[in-house]
Amino acid sequence: MRYEEGSTTDRLAHHGVRYGSRMKERARSAQDKAQRSEDLLRAAEALATELGGVRFITVQAVTERAGLHRTGVRRYYSSREELLLELAERGWSQWRAAISAAVAQRAGLGPEDVAGVVTDTITTLPVFCDLLTHVTLTLEGDVDMERARQYKTASFAAYDAIVDHLGLVSSMTPDQLRGLLAATLALASSGWQVSHPTPTLAALYEQVPEWGHVAFDFAPRLKLLLTALAVGLHVVVPDTGPTPGAD
Repeated sequence: MRYEEGSTTDRLAHHGVRYGSRMKERARSAQDKAQRSEDLLRAAEALATELGGVRFITVQAVTERAGLHRTGVRRYYSSREELLLELAERGWSQWRAAISAAVAQRAGLGPEDVAGVVTDTITTLPVFCDLLTHVTLTLEGDVDMERARQYKTASFAAYDAIVDHLGLVSSMTPDQLRGLLAATLALASSGWQVSHPTPTLAALYEQVPEWGHVAFDFAPRLKLLLTALAVGLHVVVPDTGPTPGAD
């Protein structure tokens, strides 16, 4: 990944964030407010993609990209952390939908197939992979309890739905799938961070290439590890009953 030199403001300006640009009028209707909220989420996701991670996102940059006054975000999200937690919550929904679509009309998937589906779907959601680290470190702990409860409720519902989707079409049991998903979340979050180094580390890897090779094979490495785990779990975790997707 190429990182640009200069200040955060310079990088943001290069990616279309212009301070002092014309602001949208204040939302009045419920529909307008929902659209403003969506605009902020899309702006945050776009900036995270363009700038190399959510670590570079500021409230000012997001509101400018969305065309709102920098204080306008407070009408929709109480803090940067709440905005990013909402983006992570949406990522869970997107991952669940991607897996549902990937296994539609399929049956009899083996452990290797399941690992492929899991890898191929989560790697299409790079901002979600990035956010998985920040959710655990700061985001869910820096919002109020009800907002944390909302996130936990939504993420666990999506997690359970993913287990159900995969269980219906594969030979893996729910316990085996839960083990695979736990590993997926840990490996995807840490692997994304390694494969998207900070500017300092990116420069260091240019000087010492043998240290930097791990930064450029996120998806293949994730698929390899998850395949090995899926096969191993299928062998070592006991099958305690009939599996919905088994022949």
